[in-house]
Amino acid sequence: MAAHFALPAVFSRRLPPLPAPHARRTLRALFALLCFTLVAGCATRPPATDYPRETTSALPASEASATPLGLALAAPEAAHPGQSGFRLLATGTDSLQMRIALARAATKTLDMQYYIANEDTTGKLLLGSALYAADRGVHVRMLVDDLNFHDIDRLMAALSSHQNIQIRVFNPYGSTSESMLLRTRNFFTNVDQFTRRMHNKATIVDNELAIVGGRNLGDEYFSASPTLQFTDLDMLAAGPVARDVSASFDAYWNSSISYPLSVLNHQKFDPHDLDTARDDLRKHWSETADPYNAKPLNATPLAQQITRGELGLNWAKWEFVADSPGKIAGAEHGEMGAAMRALLDRIHQAKSSVLVFSPYFVPHDTGVQEIRTLTSQGVRVAIVTNSLAATDAVAVQAGYSPYRVPMLKAGAELYEFKPRQPERTGQRRFGVVGSRSRASLHAKAYVIDESTLVIGSLNLDPRSANLNTELALAVESPPIAHEVAGYFALATSPKVSYRVTLATPYQLASMRGSAISSPLVWTDEEDGVIRTYNLDPGAGFYRNLLTGLFLLLPVDSQL
Repeated sequence: MAAHFALPAVFSRRLPPLPAPHARRTLRALFALLCFTLVAGCATRPPATDYPRETTSALPASEASATPLGLALAAPEAAHPGQSGFRLLATGTDSLQMRIALARAATKTLDMQYYIANEDTTGKLLLGSALYAADRGVHVRMLVDDLNFHDIDRLMAALSSHQNIQIRVFNPYGSTSESMLLRTRNFFTNVDQFTRRMHNKATIVDNELAIVGGRNLGDEYFSASPTLQFTDLDMLAAGPVARDVSASFDAYWNSSISYPLSVLNHQKFDPHDLDTARDDLRKHWSETADPYNAKPLNATPLAQQITRGELGLNWAKWEFVADSPGKIAGAEHGEMGAAMRALLDRIHQAKSSVLVFSPYFVPHDTGVQEIRTLTSQGVRVAIVTNSLAATDAVAVQAGYSPYRVPMLKAGAELYEFKPRQPERTGQRRFGVVGSRSRASLHAKAYVIDESTLVIGSLNLDPRSANLNTELALAVESPPIAHEVAGYFALATSPKVSYRVTLATPYQLASMRGSAISSPLVWTDEEDGVIRTYNLDPGAGFYRNLLTGLFLLLPVDSQL
């Protein structure tokens, strides 16, 4: 999600247990801001360029075109000049399978850039895929924002000892080699820097195929968590667009705040430790790949699927825009990023409709005015975000909730995703499936005039605009835009989301004198019955109390 940053373990363990894993991020920001004035001094480490570190770049286009993937894409690229191929990955299973398929298809390079990379069930499947690629001679580069060292330092460090694997950490606050006191001081004495995170998410293979979108690496993103299921969207991109994604990756990889893991983690490993990690990952693969459907897609190599026209690519014009690392450490510090500007430019040009998936949504007055301008021109503006009951970031809800009435008065349609989803047997659309785990919206996608889709890591909130780095891919394809518009219709149906509307005069009169009076009404459907609420439904006392507390605090810029 777009507003998470790491807090030293000594503090994160003491925070109230909000829904994991991302809800802690704004409380951490608040806690840091409150303590900032109490701490003096400045602790910094030298730039990453001062350490032994090789400057590397993506596979040159001439070499990429000679790989099996490049050769397979040559004919469709020639048939679609100036275009790239795209395929939506709308379920967690599809997205997990495709990432594994990409790793298996790699012959030269595998680059991965993620905000979160967990060593859980699916995380180990993906790490195993990367290790097997490295064993075949593939050069693997992995860039992760501020690794959670106390959880994943051992396996990551073992893998980074492989001659074909390099792992770097972007904008770290400390390392396991430093004392807890020093790591804590590092955090508090440079809080502004450490609250700015690399939120980009991308996997690139042989500079020919890439996946971008909303998913991090972790069970909750791939329909594999028993407690939390994120509904999300990714895009498989093939051809020239992959080279732009690679160029962005290289800029971050070679940034002055991209540190080799070995600089931060001084554990020593010999070949036996790497062999042990390999054996453990192989055992994990044999035990879990089938249950999590990690194998079927690889029955036919991707290059053959492309050659046979079986990969389901839609060829279209596109624009890829990524923020510069300088948004965090450079001349662009604090400015609105290029990705958000590109998204807003396309929204401003809408003629008929703007459909918004934004799980963390804080429009501020400027956003409300933009809605008013669009609707006054006859443009339909419809937004789906998380309900208070579904969100994993309660503080963001406090930033969003004051704007519900103004947005509705400005003419927007507003929907809030429910934490429990209906069973959908025989369907695999958009990952909306019933389960015992809590559901939460995580997709960041924008359908404009049902002709263009913008997808990536961007939420419509101040953190995505000014604090975190982001990426956005615009695909000018009516078929793809129409497909995602269908997912929007599903996500905003009354079984899946609450419709939020202004209370009618009759409803306001019926609430007069009651303990709870609200200008808003939530409507949904359960077991064929239409239900209405006049307070955030299903949220409970604890979440409503937290929302009220955050409303009292001046933390809008950190949301």
